[in-house]
Amino acid sequence: MPIIIWIDTHKNEYFIQLKGLLKVSLEPVKNEVLRVKISILFFNFYYYPIPKRILKKASRPHTTKKKQRTIIKWVYSVFRTFKVKKLFLNIDTSDWTLNAKLFPIFYFLNLSKGNFWINYQGKNQLVLHLQNRPIDILKSYINFKT
Repeated sequence: MPIIIWIDTHKNEYFIQLKGLLKVSLEPVKNEVLRVKISILFFNFYYYPIPKRILKKASRPHTTKKKQRTIIKWVYSVFRTFKVKKLFLNIDTSDWTLNAKLFPIFYFLNLSKGNFWINYQGKNQLVLHLQNRPIDILKSYINFKT
């Protein structure tokens, strides 16, 4: 059962999916900032993570630097198990000289890594499709602990 992470800024699609079982997606809403749609099998649930009035933040317990480093290392080891299935980047920095400097870099990246484009029309788009398997995450956790 693959785990899919999909980000598409042009179509405003952002979701994490366990193929055939669970899908958690972020949806923009006019009245609220955003809502989270959770689909489990055939049931849909909606959750509004940002309330209309912001409450005071509760103080978090202090974590040591050593614990923070181990968490960051574990997250990095899990992130390395993901495979990039699709990567498309189309940007305009609104600075003509910077666009011209990025053009040769993107040209050479297109030869091997993905689809990178520079435009001069003010359009920005990112499409990222990552895929993983739960067994790979479990293996990285076991390797990290040993």
